[in-house]
Amino acid sequence: MTPPASAPAVRRFDDAFDDGLERFRGHPAADHVFRVATTLGDFSVIWLLVGAGYGLTSARRADRALRMAILLGAESLVVNQGLKRLFRRTRPTESGDERYPVRRPSTSSFPSGHASSAFFAASLLSERDRALAPLWFSLAAVVATSRAYVRIHHGSDVVAGAAVGLSLAAVAKRLWPVR
Repeated sequence: MTPPASAPAVRRFDDAFDDGLERFRGHPAADHVFRVATTLGDFSVIWLLVGAGYGLTSARRADRALRMAILLGAESLVVNQGLKRLFRRTRPTESGDERYPVRRPSTSSFPSGHASSAFFAASLLSERDRALAPLWFSLAAVVATSRAYVRIHHGSDVVAGAAVGLSLAAVAKRLWPVR
């Protein structure tokens, strides 16, 4: 399947997104935040840690944390072994930006798995405690944007990943409602 980047509008979007991030690259605080965010997003570590911490507070929350871990595994399987195989989009750089040494995935660039899992997890974490939804979705946005910041993903990969994560979360919540 031809990757969506073949469209001129998508290329322009990706270029504008990258140009916008380039203004922040090289700033020590931004570099640190996005490098840490992208590393914690590897294998959904940040979301599994949040879920585990949440699960330690009560038996009911432990059940929800286990549910989230299982659903994150399923989301990862669908995105990384399913969708990414349909789109063989190359990454913006072969090895990322040399300024930001991060793990380079072997899968397709489209869609961003970090963005998908981030928005998937934020949606699940916001189910019962809507007051914390701004925190979870802000953190998801930082993790997702970090992938374009370190130049492992195009901006459109990140946007698509976020949309995929939200869509999969809606399906997951319908198939396995929280109790």
